[in-house]
Amino acid sequence: MTELFSATQRHLRFGLTEPASCSYLPDQQEQLVVLMPDEPISAELYQHLLSLNFRRSGEQTYTPHCPACRACQSVRISPMQWQPSRSQRRLLKKAQRSGLHYRIVAEPDINLYFPLFAAYIAFKHDDGVMYPANKDQLQSMLECSWLPVRFLEIYHAEQLISVSIIDELADSYSAVYTFFAEQFQHMSPGKLAIVYLLQQALQDNKSYVYLGYLVAACQKMAYKAEFRPQQRFIQGQWHSFA
Repeated sequence: MTELFSATQRHLRFGLTEPASCSYLPDQQEQLVVLMPDEPISAELYQHLLSLNFRRSGEQTYTPHCPACRACQSVRISPMQWQPSRSQRRLLKKAQRSGLHYRIVAEPDINLYFPLFAAYIAFKHDDGVMYPANKDQLQSMLECSWLPVRFLEIYHAEQLISVSIIDELADSYSAVYTFFAEQFQHMSPGKLAIVYLLQQALQDNKSYVYLGYLVAACQKMAYKAEFRPQQRFIQGQWHSFA
């Protein structure tokens, strides 16, 4: 099934996937609207689609279009307006005391990343489709032919403990996926990576940081609601949450 969608003054073709079990809400069925693979796409077009509740996975651009559920709400934060909470300030101080620091790089080192990625999948998702991890799987996540992909690396001294895959757009960063070392999960590296990315976005004059979808009933996504103020895409519009 395909439909027409008007974007940047031209029509694009989209397809609708077959219903499947939802990975976030077990009692729901999910469907995705996906941009047809023969449609040309660019970073500029993706920036427009990102503002309309779309995301990307590898080369594929999609948005949820589920039969009986509208729980997926894209979240974005203005780095200029963001106010770190007390717990986020404590997390930053704890990271500084522990010798953690970050850098953003343009070229990934898959040989460095893969052991961290494989161990992460083994302790976080050993009951999922990504287990066991392989290099081809990771490589497909690290590359995109039509936009710049960046990598936010967090180190403890010289040890790489976390990697976040980040899309860079003209006026925003979009967080795609984060994996980290099990022994450092007490440092909340996923949250710490968002704090670092918001700081970097402010330095780089980005208007927004996109965090992907928030599903209120899914506990593993609850951390996204902690970054305020934020906007969520609900029923075709962005709504502010202080």
